[in-house]
Amino acid sequence: GALLALNKPPGLPILGRPGDLSLDVLLPALRQRLGLPAELHVVKAPAREYSGLVLLSSCYHTTKKLQQFFTDARWRGQYPATYRAITVGVPAEAEGEISTGLSWQQQGDRATVAPVPAPGRRSLARKDVKSTLTRYRVLSATGGCALLQLQPRTAFPEQLQVHLTLLLCPALGDHKHSSRVGRVLGMPFFLTPESAPARTQVLDEELLSRLGLSPQQLHHLPLHIHLQELVLP
Repeated sequence: GALLALNKPPGLPILGRPGDLSLDVLLPALRQRLGLPAELHVVKAPAREYSGLVLLSSCYHTTKKLQQFFTDARWRGQYPATYRAITVGVPAEAEGEISTGLSWQQQGDRATVAPVPAPGRRSLARKDVKSTLTRYRVLSATGGCALLQLQPRTAFPEQLQVHLTLLLCPALGDHKHSSRVGRVLGMPFFLTPESAPARTQVLDEELLSRLGLSPQQLHHLPLHIHLQELVLP
C-alpha cells in the first residue's frame, strides 16, 4: 500500500543542512525511481549514527496515524521499536534493565548526554533530567563481544549508547561514550563524563585483528546499533 521500508546505513541523517546529503534530500529521486504518484514522508527512522529500518509513507493520513501510534504506544505499555547492538564486553547478566536519569550537560563548548543516577523530584519536574529505561537481552557472545537485543521503554537522545556504557559494555564504534568505560587489570569500571572526554574508541589488538583494522582506521568504524524491528498496529 502506502508504506515503504528502507535499510539506512549508519551516518546518514534524516534531515540535513542545505547542501548536505540526507535521506530527506534523496526522497524525491526515490519517488521518481519507484514511479510513486505522491510525495514520500518519513514516518519513523533511527538516529543519524544508527543503521536500520526507515519507514516511509506516500499517504499523508497514514503518516499522521502511524506517527500518533508511535507517540502514544508507551502510554499503552507498548514498545514497538527493537534494536540490536554489538558491544565490546559481555554483560554480567544475560538479560535485565538499565534504568537511570539522563540529562544534557555542557562540557566546554559542547553538550553531552550524561547519566544522573538518582535524580531529584524537582529536576524531574523541571524536565532538567528524564528518567529512562532500556530492556536488554544477550543473544550471542564470543571473543569478549556480545550481540544484544535492546528495547527502549523511553526516548532520549543517545539513550542506548549511554545505557550500554552503564552496563560496562559500550557499543562497537561508539566514539562518543565508550571512553567512560575504563579498565584496571582487565576489569571494567565506569568513569564520569568529566573525567573521560570523548575520543576514538580503544580496542585491543586481538579484536582489531579480527575486524581487519589498524589503529589508524578505528575512527572510521561506524556505530554498531541497528533498528531491527518496528511493530505496526
